[in-house]
Amino acid sequence: MDQPTSQGAQTMTPQEAREHLHYLLSLCLRKEEAFGPLAFEFARNNDLDKLGLLPEEQFNLWMALSDAFAEEPKRFKFKLEALQKAVEVLHRSKYADQALLRELRREIQKTEAELAIYNEAYRAQKPATTDKHQIIVETDLPDYFLTTAQKRATAYYQRKFKLTTEAHTAQQFKNPGTERKFQPDNLVVHKEFPGACAPFMNARMNAFHLMLPFDLKISRKPDDPLAAGVRIWFAKMGYSYPLRYEMGKLCSYFGDEVLDISLDDPNLLFVSASEVKETELGTVERALSPDVPPEVGLPRAFLEGSNTLGPYVQIVCNVKVWFDASSVSLLLLGAPDLPEYGLMGASGLVVRTYGTEKMAAYAEASKKPWQEGLSFNYINMHLALLPDTDTAFVPASTPIFSVYPVLSRQTYTFKDVRTLAEGSS
Repeated sequence: MDQPTSQGAQTMTPQEAREHLHYLLSLCLRKEEAFGPLAFEFARNNDLDKLGLLPEEQFNLWMALSDAFAEEPKRFKFKLEALQKAVEVLHRSKYADQALLRELRREIQKTEAELAIYNEAYRAQKPATTDKHQIIVETDLPDYFLTTAQKRATAYYQRKFKLTTEAHTAQQFKNPGTERKFQPDNLVVHKEFPGACAPFMNARMNAFHLMLPFDLKISRKPDDPLAAGVRIWFAKMGYSYPLRYEMGKLCSYFGDEVLDISLDDPNLLFVSASEVKETELGTVERALSPDVPPEVGLPRAFLEGSNTLGPYVQIVCNVKVWFDASSVSLLLLGAPDLPEYGLMGASGLVVRTYGTEKMAAYAEASKKPWQEGLSFNYINMHLALLPDTDTAFVPASTPIFSVYPVLSRQTYTFKDVRTLAEGSS
């Protein structure tokens, strides 16, 4: 692709500006995909009068630009701006005549009307009641899980998926259809990024996030465990058993029985944790061992409280949630990006109080006035290594599990639109 004659539009001379304009218009005539982003940057970042461009030249640029925006209502505000700029310079150009002005004003009115329809449809409808469903959280790390972890997750996803200015600009413009050229190395037209997809980002930004304040490693091999502590399990589909390592042998976690299990058995899982790395941990109400510093005691407490369910490691978070099960359920999923770290999460839908909880939990469930009518459940993380993956490492403050409140199944139904049409006839 041709390159512009001058870079750095702010320092352009009138001659360079005119040459750059001709270059842009040649891109437009050749239906080059790069025209829109480059013309948009040039027009928005410069005073075209000060660059010495004639009104006729400016009119050509604004009209070409107005036609380059994607035919999507959310882009119409940019198209409208370009049309308004075109009308503004038309009055000063030799092109000015009433017929052309009427045509442009009709196009502006049409675009304004379409934009108004889009804005009205897009505007969030106010709920009939201002009352929100309450999901009440009890945890021994309240500051971390309720505040710090949510802040860390937001920063993580924004850092990972934030669009560059160039990519954001490219989003605004349409592809030239069948005349589109193969230009994989032209960064100006790169716009197909995950962060540009609203549902993709909503799945990450609109969840309640679970993570850990320390690094976590899950491996089939005993090599290089993290420093704060390690747990070992024999774990396969249908059966798991906790182990410990003593004097070069694997033993029962419950006693001194030496078990005939090789260290390279593919059903072994070695789960280890680093010391705490989060600087904004806040209140810690969990009982910690007095024999080690708190930054080691907390990850060890997590490890000691963990368990396995078949091949899944259950990281017990001590997060108890109370909710109105008649209207809300809780969908638990491994974080969307968890596979990148070598893990998959077990999904689950929490619809009411556990049927397998210990009696003490049920007795406690009606002691406080706010608990009346609410169900409770526990949110934990169930993690398994991906197939053909021997080791997974998740850094501290990385989203591991996502919790989504969803409508209770008894509050909605799927309806065939044809039944509605038949009923109305």
